[in-house]
Amino acid sequence: MRLNIGDTIKKLRKEREITQEEFAEVLGVSCQSVSRWENNSCYPDIELIPNIATFFGISTDKLMGIDENIEKEKVNKYLDEFQIAMSKGNINECIGIARKGVAEFPNNYELLNKLMYALFSSGDDDGNIPEWEENMEKYDSEIIALGERIMKYCPDINIKLEATSRLAFHHILHNRKALGKQIYEKFPTMEYCKERQIWWALEKEEKLPFLRKAIKQSYEFLKSFIWLLADADVVDVETEFIAIKKIFELEELILDGNRPQTDWGDVWLNFDFAKRYALMGDYDNTFKYLKIAVDNAKAFDNRPEEEKYNAVLVGEITIKKTDFETSDTRPVTEILRDKWLLHDEFDNIRDTKEFKEIVNTLN
Repeated sequence: MRLNIGDTIKKLRKEREITQEEFAEVLGVSCQSVSRWENNSCYPDIELIPNIATFFGISTDKLMGIDENIEKEKVNKYLDEFQIAMSKGNINECIGIARKGVAEFPNNYELLNKLMYALFSSGDDDGNIPEWEENMEKYDSEIIALGERIMKYCPDINIKLEATSRLAFHHILHNRKALGKQIYEKFPTMEYCKERQIWWALEKEEKLPFLRKAIKQSYEFLKSFIWLLADADVVDVETEFIAIKKIFELEELILDGNRPQTDWGDVWLNFDFAKRYALMGDYDNTFKYLKIAVDNAKAFDNRPEEEKYNAVLVGEITIKKTDFETSDTRPVTEILRDKWLLHDEFDNIRDTKEFKEIVNTLN
């Protein structure tokens, strides 16, 4: 696509009665550079685009003369394709889609963020990506460059925070833990987040949807913290067991037991329960919860394109099949059979008839 940056710069500069020399001095470039931009001989360096847009008080899209409606339509198409590929664990396809989008719209931060996400996901050791270690090293500098660019220039605070958080975690995975922690420490605390403060500014009709969304988000946060307590090897097995049980109880309390049991987390949660029972030597319950995990895995692999449910505190919730994100192309039943059931917690019962029957149901 042809960019009209030079024409736009020339028009805006003249409207503000600024000479090429003055404009060049503001940006720290030569007057000849500005002249070449306005003659459409070349484009400004990509790092200068946000500064130029800010100087004139316009968006980067307007600076480049892009029809924002056309761009939005095309970007949304890239994002839809990306999400479908991500829901299937096709990480290389995700990278290709994101690179194609960024090539067409080099200053679209949604696409830049997706590219960073896909490159980061290609180094996930929990998926079925054989070259994940190679990818971690190959894309290290590119992930950092994308993250730092989004942190510095992206006007969308949510995209900026998402990329910043991912950048911090990326540093940690590369044994740069102090650097990652330094980034995390700059994040706002929960006490001063938008959800805790904006209530007082809402109109009456905004309050119910806000509350239901905030309750659901808070529930998800609390559930993840409890799960970390149970799964991070920081307490004894009995406490882990109690924590996992609390997750079940919390869902019943918040969601009225109405959520369809077709989530990836259902598989892992019941599998986690089975592991704790195995560690405690309660094999009857081990088999019971393994069978439930198997049923959950089959339900997940055969889930519909969209499901809805209602609960008093959160209202109506829609779950789309493509909302799921993974770095593993295998169905969950296969992962359960070929990976999770190999955990050494089950070594004492691996040769039993009951355990073999459970494995066979996954074939």
